[in-house]
Amino acid sequence: MLLLILPLFAQAGPYQRNEARAVNKVVFGDVDNVRYITQQEVLESHRNGWETLLGGVIGGLIGNQFGGGTGREVATAIGAVTGAGIAHYRQPERHVVEYRLVELLIKTEEGKLVDVIQDVDSDMLFQRGDGVRILYFDNGVRVDKTYP
Repeated sequence: MLLLILPLFAQAGPYQRNEARAVNKVVFGDVDNVRYITQQEVLESHRNGWETLLGGVIGGLIGNQFGGGTGREVATAIGAVTGAGIAHYRQPERHVVEYRLVELLIKTEEGKLVDVIQDVDSDMLFQRGDGVRILYFDNGVRVDKTYP
């Protein structure tokens, strides 16, 4: 028996049923096993330098409020460097993205086993024994139920 692992992770948007795409191959089979998976990914915001510049300007403005003469210039410089440093090294924002995936182990009509991981479509939930078709595209694979 041949075990093909064809992961299709959810970075590409959800499958659109009204979208026409060229299919290279169609294989029919029955679902042997279903496993729903939740995958979390932590994304950090990227800095572009504006935060550091803004922190330096704000720090300089605050430092400029203290002292007089040379002392004011030193306080302004220290405030600018401190503000830029705080802005540059502050903790980046983190966002958690949750992907809902389904892993399908399919026994094809030829008797081969094919394992596919794809995003969950709430309009098409799979169960053991469901008749399915495996659609092979240039950029991946998709499983849909077959209907009588």
